[in-house]
Amino acid sequence: MDDVNFNFFLGAYASAVSRKLNDLRKNKIIHRIRAADYTVWKSNPSGIVNRLGWINAPAETLTQLSYIRSVLDPVIAEGYKNAVLLGMGGSSLAAYVFGKTCGTRKNYPALSVLDTTDPAAICKITGNLNLKKTLFLVSSKSGTTLETVLLFHYFYNLTLKKTGTQAGRNFIIITDPGSPLEEIAQRMRLRHVFLADPSIGGRFSALSFPGIVPAALAGVNVEGLLKNALAVAEKVKAPPSAGGLNSGSIGLGAALGTLAQKGRNKLTLLLPAAWKPFGGWLEQLLAESTGKEGRGILPIYDEPLQAANLYKNDRLFVIFYSKGKAASAKISALVDAGHPVITIGINNRLHLGGHMFCWEMATAVAGHILGINPFDQPDVETSKILTRRLIDLYREKKELPEEKPSLVTAACRVYGYTKAATPGGALRDFLEQATDYVCLHVYINQTPETDAALLKLRQAISKKYRLAVTIGYGPRYLHSTGQLHKGDAGRGFFIQITSCDRRDIAIPDRPGHSHSTLTFGTLKTAQAIGDRRALIDLGRKTIRFHLEKDIIANINALAGYIQRKN
Repeated sequence: MDDVNFNFFLGAYASAVSRKLNDLRKNKIIHRIRAADYTVWKSNPSGIVNRLGWINAPAETLTQLSYIRSVLDPVIAEGYKNAVLLGMGGSSLAAYVFGKTCGTRKNYPALSVLDTTDPAAICKITGNLNLKKTLFLVSSKSGTTLETVLLFHYFYNLTLKKTGTQAGRNFIIITDPGSPLEEIAQRMRLRHVFLADPSIGGRFSALSFPGIVPAALAGVNVEGLLKNALAVAEKVKAPPSAGGLNSGSIGLGAALGTLAQKGRNKLTLLLPAAWKPFGGWLEQLLAESTGKEGRGILPIYDEPLQAANLYKNDRLFVIFYSKGKAASAKISALVDAGHPVITIGINNRLHLGGHMFCWEMATAVAGHILGINPFDQPDVETSKILTRRLIDLYREKKELPEEKPSLVTAACRVYGYTKAATPGGALRDFLEQATDYVCLHVYINQTPETDAALLKLRQAISKKYRLAVTIGYGPRYLHSTGQLHKGDAGRGFFIQITSCDRRDIAIPDRPGHSHSTLTFGTLKTAQAIGDRRALIDLGRKTIRFHLEKDIIANINALAGYIQRKN
């Protein structure tokens, strides 16, 4: 990946970004980041000095490749057909990107990622597996991630029924030293434990064990990815030259941070089809790193490009392109309308490694400009604590507390203050108050039909109200954008969409034992309730639509109501 692949069209913002770039050079920010100088971000080293291992991850992981292969080659030789990664957020997103973008090679296990508590999704993936020929990667740096631990309980018991005492050979753990998962792996004699670098936070771990081990198992050319990342890292070491903005990480970081300060904090990512999964990884990296202390950059990805006049003056467009130049009438119209645009060329899938390192460094630079610590996530625990309390309550009383609905119809129950007589009217009244951005928090089974209906609703809201709209499936988004939703300036509006599960799955309380006091459906419901309560407690505007019967038709009906001209 070459620095010249970056092109900046910043219009009225160019001089401000150039001044900031000169300040960064003058203050030797990149040099200080590479030297692990915590004062780049805060005067207190807490939560920073122990989170900078990502800087050397490409080089360090390259030295570990022979070790990784010594563990994985025998697995591949044994003829495992599938590999399922159980993980959330930073423990799953990079592996998903590598698997989808680079693909699985012939004679290697087909890699799937399971990062949900939705019973239908779990049933679907389970039904497609030959458990005797499936390897499970259980990935959690803390070793305490609730979803990951409970998914491990479930799949271990299923595998135990099929393979008997040999079940442990079907499980590999990726975790930090001393975590509860390491202890479980040793006690249960699981196949292997990869001990990750504890100085690398989850969302910065793509180029270390959590990202590279699953990719290597799927046959991805991880050496090529890491060498490309290392080449970019070595370029960053060189003193940045004076002049234009085409300066890789530091230029990108300068633009992200400065434009966010100027109100252009809706980072709109447009990617070619083959690289779309990369958008999900960038979403977590930027949202969780910058969304705190009343500030934040909100990534918008997988949104169709609209006419330039439909956007408010809060967008920064980053457009990835392959083959030739990023030239189109719509892009030119964005620039002509005064919207800042950055174009980035992508010519090789192995350049994904370099892009990941570049964006990690740019995020660190943007964090410096915004005056925040990009390596912590102080508000993430709020939803987790409430969810655990709800689970404890359920185990005691066998039911979850239910909020009284504001509106009940045959199609939908609406929760949240409303005087409207219909769900569509309630949604309209809610959105009439919105001024900044809207999030759809979706706790229903993800299918192509669901995706299409939500896209229709998203486009209807965006077009009518000229607002940025994001879609996040729960509980996945809790480990991605959840920090920003609770840590930014608080101007977001949150629409939660829930439904009843048609079937449910009991979760073993302990691996190897059949006793169960919780189901995945109940866990998902507790997570939805917990997150909504956390948002309300922080003063965020929320409304919940619990859909009955035909879910797709109900979502389309909400979109249709928004599309009406009256």
